[in-house]
Amino acid sequence: MMPLKTVLVLCTGNSCRSQMGEAILNHDLAGLVRGISAGTLPQPKVADGAIAALRLAGLPVVGLRPKDVEAVMHEDIDLVVSVCDNARETCPVFPRPVARIHLPFHDPHGESLERFVAVRDDIRARLVPAVRQALGL
Repeated sequence: MMPLKTVLVLCTGNSCRSQMGEAILNHDLAGLVRGISAGTLPQPKVADGAIAALRLAGLPVVGLRPKDVEAVMHEDIDLVVSVCDNARETCPVFPRPVARIHLPFHDPHGESLERFVAVRDDIRARLVPAVRQALGL
């Protein structure tokens, strides 16, 4: 059995896009990838719209919480995916070389649930194949 590849989905606030990315990767690439997420300036909680959009798709939300990127620096990360321009520009230096890709997604904060759902679907449509390609899965 192949060991799981760890993918860090990095955003600024770690309250929406990166959280949805984590949940989607852990669901859609279960058994291949372990998705984690973090933020460069994490917010106090995951956005209600992100939680609702994930639940509408039947995706797990248990355990999702904003984390500072420093909290995951000890992880054996195989790939970092920045999902906002700010996170790409402020991405920290990891203790060992790690592959990085940038996939920006719209930030739906303050918008309707339909916009959160649209962003969730965009993340699912683009993030999963990009991670597969980047990791050779």
